Amino acid sequence: MGVLRRAVQRPLAQACFSLQPPRPCEAYRAEWKLCRSARHFLHHYYVHGERPACEQWRRDLASCREWEERRSAEAQRSLCESERARVQATRKHALVWALRQSPPADWHLPLPQEEKDQ
Repeated sequence: MGVLRRAVQRPLAQACFSLQPPRPCEAYRAEWKLCRSARHFLHHYYVHGERPACEQWRRDLASCREWEERRSAEAQRSLCESERARVQATRKHALVWALRQSPPADWHLPLPQEEKDQ
């Protein structure tokens, strides 16, 4: 999914109120092309057991082009909603490990297997 991540991106809130899309249209085209590639298809099918859904990238590309060519408010709204949903999808996963504020109280004591060896 990160074909053109190096492209300069503005914060999403700022980008949705400007005259330009949040990403260059070339980024959406590259993501759509990658999604349709045989390598991505095989990888996605192997990992998830289903075909990759590339339709959203195609819709985003069409909205981006319409936004740039016609300054369509509907295309702008559609593209911003899609970007927000994409950001929310990446943030929804919780941390695997519970972070602790301080080390355990007995961190300096020898481990149980070390006690048995001695």
